[in-house]
Amino acid sequence: MRAAVFHDAKDIRVTDVPAPTEVGPGQVLVRPYWCGICGTDLHEYAVGPIVIPTTPHPLTGAAAPQILGHEFSAEVLEVGAGVTNVVAGQRVSMMPIIACGECYFCRRALGHLCVRMACVGLSHDWGGIAELAVVPASQVYALPDEVSDIQGALVEPTAVAAYGVDAAGVRPGDTVLITGAGPIGALASIYAASLGARVFVSEVNPVRRELARSLDVGEVLDPTQVDLTEVLHDATEGIGVDAVVECSGNERALQSAFAAVRSAGRVTQTGLHTRPASIDPMVIANREITYNGTWCYPLHDWPRIIDLIARRGLPVEKVVTAEIDAVDLVEKGFETLLSPTGNEVKVLVNAR
Repeated sequence: MRAAVFHDAKDIRVTDVPAPTEVGPGQVLVRPYWCGICGTDLHEYAVGPIVIPTTPHPLTGAAAPQILGHEFSAEVLEVGAGVTNVVAGQRVSMMPIIACGECYFCRRALGHLCVRMACVGLSHDWGGIAELAVVPASQVYALPDEVSDIQGALVEPTAVAAYGVDAAGVRPGDTVLITGAGPIGALASIYAASLGARVFVSEVNPVRRELARSLDVGEVLDPTQVDLTEVLHDATEGIGVDAVVECSGNERALQSAFAAVRSAGRVTQTGLHTRPASIDPMVIANREITYNGTWCYPLHDWPRIIDLIARRGLPVEKVVTAEIDAVDLVEKGFETLLSPTGNEVKVLVNAR
């Protein structure tokens, strides 16, 4: 069968690999439909392996070469012994994190912080950019008819974005700044607006600004052209925004977050910084700003996110800017997304 396989930095091959031959107890065989390219995937391609293990993973035994893809929707083809949550023929969304269930954090319902955490598509035998995959049944969630295959592939990044907004304590009527309008920032702005917040989005990239404007969820600002702090203070009677969700992983954006938020406000770090960033602790103390980080999402959040898309019409599909075939994965996917002049924001891969 065809699959996208990571071998090393700048070495992803769409090639034939042996198809799965056995579905064990508690597992399901799925046929992936759509799979998103995540920022983690981009980092692996650019400078990896980072997350992808080069020696057998302690929880799964997986190691590079690795079939990629952890943001995906699929059809269940076969279920193993003991599986009762899904049946063959159902469409599902994949919750890719594999937790040990035994460590300090797992025992406290914090499986996303598991000390032995693995992930389908990064540290598991199978991934979503493939014609077939065998995954734990406990990690697939049935999609209702109201949720499309494309929306099903966006549950994972939506869960990341929603967790960032929730961690910032956003409530109806709050003013919220989202820094960065990449996929997570765009989804965070959609989610924050759905909660009844007044949303501002800061983005330097013109393509991403245009995407943010097309979402019609709030005011979009170019911090290279306006004084972000001044604009936001003017919009909030000189007080500052109630919350900031920093989604860019950029030092200047982080500093802007502390300047824009009100005293006793909240800043949540959701974008991943690949290098240290300087902040002024005195500002945090003097103004009693709450600063926290988020990693992934609560593992139990899938049904809620699916329900938000299905019943409240969360238009997550609007963040998709390209749909490509797996054979074009490197050129039209990874290289385009990493290019400073690239014109795509969120790319989905047709794995079929």
